[in-house]
Amino acid sequence: MIRQLPDIMIDPVVRMALAEDLGRAGDVTAQACIPAGSRMRAIVGARKPGVLAGMGCMRLAVLAMDPAAKIVEHVADGEAFEAGTALAEIEGDARALLSAERTGLNLLGRLSGIATLTRDYVRAVEGTKARIADTRKTTPGLRALEKHAVVCGGGINHRFGLDDAILIKDNHVVVCGGVEPAVTRARAMAGHLMKIELEVDGLAQLDQALALVDQGRGPDVVMLDNFTLEMLSDAVARTAGRVTLEASGGVNLATVRGIAETGVDVISVGGLTHSASVLDIGLDAV
Repeated sequence: MIRQLPDIMIDPVVRMALAEDLGRAGDVTAQACIPAGSRMRAIVGARKPGVLAGMGCMRLAVLAMDPAAKIVEHVADGEAFEAGTALAEIEGDARALLSAERTGLNLLGRLSGIATLTRDYVRAVEGTKARIADTRKTTPGLRALEKHAVVCGGGINHRFGLDDAILIKDNHVVVCGGVEPAVTRARAMAGHLMKIELEVDGLAQLDQALALVDQGRGPDVVMLDNFTLEMLSDAVARTAGRVTLEASGGVNLATVRGIAETGVDVISVGGLTHSASVLDIGLDAV
């Protein structure tokens, strides 16, 4: 899980976003209206309550435009805040700050929205053993940042890409000719540090997976895809702790509590990253 992102991972994303916004001639509005050398002090303020993620993006956007700018962060990633909270204070070259403003706010608002939504899911399953996980349904180019935001909200990270875990989905099973050949081939290829997850679409496939587990050649995790609550409870009883169970599909804030109460270990939610609203955060000169 990404608990703290080093600047070296954030900086390329910020610079690409700045280059997109600055275009071919830079911030012509700031150049036209603001005298060269003018100074500016601003507050990064929360207009809605939430959980912070992405302050590093704002900081690096400002420093890319004005390396001498002074930035004081009052709220850290992962901390909750109320509407009206001053999240940070910035002082620097006025043209530079105004040119960096939108890029910094876009990323900060996007990531804080993800962190805030994740916290809502985590709170919804409090008292159960289920943990809330993200998926690979992320914005292209922003995966590391968005997965960091999930952790800021109290969630956990699923795999980061196609290369760090084997996830056998329904199409893999069909092409391979069934659960057993798919898992067997995966086991033959996987190294001792590579985990294998199998997606099943019903209790019959779960039983096939559990038979392989009992033989010492099954998956490490079984994903229960679009199971009803009754099926999830049945799956938990059949598994009896022999393998980690992940529930996925059709999860939202109205359904997640019931899913968690069936006893599954993990609930993966694509909506954490593909459907989170941008949190309203602004930058105002003072």
